[in-house]
Amino acid sequence: MREKFLVVQLVRHAESAANAGGVTKDPAEIPLSAKGEKQAYDFGQAIPKAPAQIICSPFLRARQTAAPIARRFGLSLEIWPVQEFTYLAPERCVNTTVVQRRAWVEDYWRRANPDSVDGPGAESFAQLIGRIEATLTRLAESQISGWILMVGHGQLMQALRWYIAQRPGPLTKEHLDSFRQLDHAAPIENCSGYELRRRFLSDTAKPFGWYVSSGRQL
Repeated sequence: MREKFLVVQLVRHAESAANAGGVTKDPAEIPLSAKGEKQAYDFGQAIPKAPAQIICSPFLRARQTAAPIARRFGLSLEIWPVQEFTYLAPERCVNTTVVQRRAWVEDYWRRANPDSVDGPGAESFAQLIGRIEATLTRLAESQISGWILMVGHGQLMQALRWYIAQRPGPLTKEHLDSFRQLDHAAPIENCSGYELRRRFLSDTAKPFGWYVSSGRQL
């Protein structure tokens, strides 16, 4: 029996102004740095063949990363809710840098409450996992033939592969600790990523399992 696969290449956005240490305001509107713009162009030129679809986060830095690929192959961006995990309230992060937010970040992960929401515009870890589940379901139900490119964010991509590996039940502090360990142990660099696959039984075309392809770093 010959197996068929739905193949999704996930890639993190190019270097952003925040990644470069700059002061930022709205997390959804952080642009690429000058270095990031070159990374995005180079990445777009390096892709050997056109994807069947480009799925993209609504955040500016992801759209700017995907734009050169879309232009090169004459494709449009499919905007899905695969934005970055925003666990700090955007309002209190206005005009701050990554370094200035570090204490707030460490406090969030030290408390590790899966249902905690920092404030308006933030989401809980449980809500992030809900988005992950919805994304995987939507991908599995797609009728796309060929490979899909998804341009997103580091922690969103980490959450996808963590979820697939863990298949967690009700979320606990231990789950957040486990996710944090993965995020630190295997960081995803700008314009890097991995391949996600879902097997199909060729006789029924029924999908039965996601997995992350070993060693498929873009």
